[in-house]
Amino acid sequence: MRILISNDDGYFSPGIQALADVAREFGEVTVVAPERDRSGASNSLTLDRPLSVRVAASGFLYLNGTPTDCVHVAVTGLLDHKPDLVLSGINDGANMGDDTIYSGTVAAAMEGYLLGVPSIAFSLARRGHEHLATASSVARDLLRRFTRHPLKGPMLLNVNVPSCALEQLRGVQVTRLGRRHLAEPVVRARSPRGDTIYWIGPAGGAKEAGPGTDFHAVDNGWASITPLDIDLTAAGSLGQVRNWLGQA
Repeated sequence: MRILISNDDGYFSPGIQALADVAREFGEVTVVAPERDRSGASNSLTLDRPLSVRVAASGFLYLNGTPTDCVHVAVTGLLDHKPDLVLSGINDGANMGDDTIYSGTVAAAMEGYLLGVPSIAFSLARRGHEHLATASSVARDLLRRFTRHPLKGPMLLNVNVPSCALEQLRGVQVTRLGRRHLAEPVVRARSPRGDTIYWIGPAGGAKEAGPGTDFHAVDNGWASITPLDIDLTAAGSLGQVRNWLGQA
């Protein structure tokens, strides 16, 4: 099996090293990751300048672009083969609920999915890389299952693992995305030159986090596995818009 790995934390992240170590147990691994932290880059592509690929001491390839750039360049031009699986992560922090809209981790996996490759994004719920071994174990179990029972057709899975010791992990649950409150206000500050500057504030707390959601699963010691789709059509509003346009 040929596996492509990327992330949004950068090629030097402990999370991507841990994921690559696990993936090598199952096949040939190529890592193409951003040269720096690109958290929050979402699905952006770099279209205003050329991109270059370099080789790190670890053997990982790194690119001066976004997570989406990394997977797109790898699949459509860099590799001489189409990967059997795209993995992203292990992210330093959760990507649940509305986070998935902004997440570069999810975006890297999503690009693989758009290019016709089964793809999985992995995130460890609490920042700091503690209990990375737990997330690695979840990744190993899923890869073992994928090897024995490959997903039929392209599929995009978003996996979030609670930050706990492996013996405290209760298992895995298939979930839906929850919802967050609005983000916290921006943080206003002064630059050394006296200019007013703004930092984007942290994400808000969980608003919809009941049973069945990714938030609920992770908060209760389960790794959440959420299948994602990309059709943003508000199907329930089609009739309303047709009526508004007089096309009913």
